[in-house]
Amino acid sequence: MLRFERDGRALKGVPAVVRADHPGELADLRSLVRDVGTSLAGERGRIESLLSADRVWSAADWAARYLDQPVTGCFGRRLIWQTEVGPGRWVTGWPHREPSGWTLLTREGTVLPVGRVRLWHPLRAGADEVGAWRDRTMAGDLRQPLRQAFREVYRVTPAEKATRFHSDRFAGHILRYRQANATMRTRGWATTYLGPWDGGFEGEAVREFGAWRARFFHALVEDPDEHDHGTRYCVTDRVRFDRRDGTVWQPVPVTGVPPLVFSEAMRDVAGFVEVASIATDPQWRDRGTARFRSYWAEETTGPLTTSAEIRRDVLSRLLPRSGIADRVVLGPRFLRVRGSRGAYRIHLGSGVVRTDPDDTYLPVAVDRRPPVPPLPFEDAVLTEVLSRAFLLLADDGITGGTDLRRVTG
Repeated sequence: MLRFERDGRALKGVPAVVRADHPGELADLRSLVRDVGTSLAGERGRIESLLSADRVWSAADWAARYLDQPVTGCFGRRLIWQTEVGPGRWVTGWPHREPSGWTLLTREGTVLPVGRVRLWHPLRAGADEVGAWRDRTMAGDLRQPLRQAFREVYRVTPAEKATRFHSDRFAGHILRYRQANATMRTRGWATTYLGPWDGGFEGEAVREFGAWRARFFHALVEDPDEHDHGTRYCVTDRVRFDRRDGTVWQPVPVTGVPPLVFSEAMRDVAGFVEVASIATDPQWRDRGTARFRSYWAEETTGPLTTSAEIRRDVLSRLLPRSGIADRVVLGPRFLRVRGSRGAYRIHLGSGVVRTDPDDTYLPVAVDRRPPVPPLPFEDAVLTEVLSRAFLLLADDGITGGTDLRRVTG
């Protein structure tokens, strides 16, 4: 991000004198910013992929590659790591520089001598340890470069053990296809494009995790309008796993997949649903088609997904110190808000607002976001939930597109 300041204050744009007198230097600066942004995005993705790889480094390699390196160090110094203090015994800490070099600092403040090092993953930790590291990141207002302390974890369920070679955990969701396809590609999944042509009705997204491969199946939802040839929606199906055997891939039962690979693959698929499901579009009911309305209604009132449960966990830590704790109640599925003119509940999975207790759907568009407390990671739905909460707390001042009078009296 290129920013200009005058007397210590940020300016809204590029000063006219800079545009007029230094066009060449301005172009060079903008090019440099783009290049740095591309490098940072690439390094962030590479580091995140290591969470499924179970890689281990020597202390020297760890410091050189992930702490002292100018680009990668921007990420590595804000991540949680583990060092082996005995055969198979790993202790978790935060990067800490001593005069003698980099060490790890435990939550209790103990300096750890560093031996072999690996990235910490919440899958390897108990609930108490995960909760403690979440408290640590929140207490220090530390924004991690990727979700780690608050990372979603997926373990094989009894239902998946019963189906053996596939998971139906994320089957049956209606996704906005273009957004889903773009998200798959962004997250490193190779996939074709669905469409109303021969072979275009069923799709398969594939991602390799070293010697392992995950496959996510999805299918075109045909539009009843025979004159509309656009690909608008798809429906999700099962997830399968394979292992490379020489030059071929062999199907494996879900119980045979390494836990880190299984969790990270399922987290990706959950992300496709989270980003592209019509249920995560609070305005969809007003502009979507009637045939998906029952799905939308069920998803915007139903049990929380793993991602939404983490969202709830963040709110449980954030709200008590936000200044609005006396006017909101965090429930199992909803954040309840008491405004001046009425009471409301916001679904933590979708951000959809309904009046409380009569359950009337309320389309709330946040044109200008109220200031929300700092969040430990980027989460569009969490930002929407908080923005809507702050807006509804001041419901007597809402004007424009959101007409509360028709539902609050």
